[in-house]
Amino acid sequence: MDISATPAPLWRQAPLIAVRALWEGETWRSLMHLVTGGVIGPLGGSVIVGLVATAFAGLLTVVVPLLALGAMLVVSGVLAAVQRSRHAAFLGARWPAAPTPAVTFSLRAVLDVLRSPKTWRPFSYNVIAGLYGPFAALFAAVAWTFGPAMLAAPLLGASGSGVSLRHWILCGAGLVTVLGAPWLTRGLAALDALMARQLLGANRVEELELRVTDLTASRDSTVDAADAERRRIERDLHDGAQQRLTSLAMNLGIARATLTDLPEDAAKALAQAHEESKQVLTDLRDLVRGLHPAVLEDRGLDAALSAVAARSPIPVRLKVDMDRRVARDVEAVAYFVVSETLTNAARHSGAEHAAVEVALAGERLRLRIVDDGRGGADPEGGTGLKGLADRVRSVDGTFHLTSPLGGPTTIEAELPCAS
Repeated sequence: MDISATPAPLWRQAPLIAVRALWEGETWRSLMHLVTGGVIGPLGGSVIVGLVATAFAGLLTVVVPLLALGAMLVVSGVLAAVQRSRHAAFLGARWPAAPTPAVTFSLRAVLDVLRSPKTWRPFSYNVIAGLYGPFAALFAAVAWTFGPAMLAAPLLGASGSGVSLRHWILCGAGLVTVLGAPWLTRGLAALDALMARQLLGANRVEELELRVTDLTASRDSTVDAADAERRRIERDLHDGAQQRLTSLAMNLGIARATLTDLPEDAAKALAQAHEESKQVLTDLRDLVRGLHPAVLEDRGLDAALSAVAARSPIPVRLKVDMDRRVARDVEAVAYFVVSETLTNAARHSGAEHAAVEVALAGERLRLRIVDDGRGGADPEGGTGLKGLADRVRSVDGTFHLTSPLGGPTTIEAELPCAS
């Protein structure tokens, strides 16, 4: 066993730790934090108390209390920002600020601001800081000034009537004070940071709200980027590969019509190549249409769904009740849900009829697709239903499937479309 590797007991390390704390950066940053708090706290607190007193003094009027209240809220917000920057500069304490409601000149907005805890928590901290700031700064200043002064007590006694026990007691007390000053300073600063974290920062619920807001913005940017990429692919396919395939099919058709003296095998190969090129062109057009139909962008959901219903192999009764267009991503999701559902109905369900209803009610776009097929649709069966549900959830919508054996199959979706 290596005895030299055994750490020394804590009581032996304590003096070294106490001495080392005297010149550590954290100690002096904490001291500067308390000193600046001792100035900013009482100044800000005095202004707020003065404004509150002004509001009460002018209760017989209407204008004075309103102006004083408004000024108090503005001052409280400015002081909260200054205090947050002070904590960040000296203590490295950074936390998200609670989102503040937008202030307008409507009575309801003003009442919402006055009722909100987000308004009064910074106000409470500023009032507390007006008392705690000078108190903490005074305690720290006393520890850092009186401690060294008491250390010099024997020197003062030697220059006077002589060194007595009282001088050595003062010297010992001064040593304890000097060694304890860093920890007192840090403790007072930590207590201030704890109060500021609770009153100036966001609480757990508000942090979750901020996180949800950030994730929503991130999701929206991702959806927009994917939509832009889809449009680029559509444009490249339409202007590039589709045009070349069209030219190829036309050239093969011309060759097939003019070269009538080819051997039978060659003529057969040419005819097969011509038909294959036309089929590939049809598949490519379907692919481009499935990416993002131009009619959806130009004329909206009603026209795009009308085109889907017209192309469907089974008869579709379509009803669209919309008095305005909704967000582009919501239109795209609604289009793909209807298109994919009708494709599934034609390919897998054996349906003979289908009905599609689309209605815009307030800030919700409701979709209902019904077919008279055999039913028994399973999202895990590989028919794309799970992908449809994921598309709906990507815009915070709801997706519901009802498909008993024997039918009918009903898909209902609600998409939020608030501006």
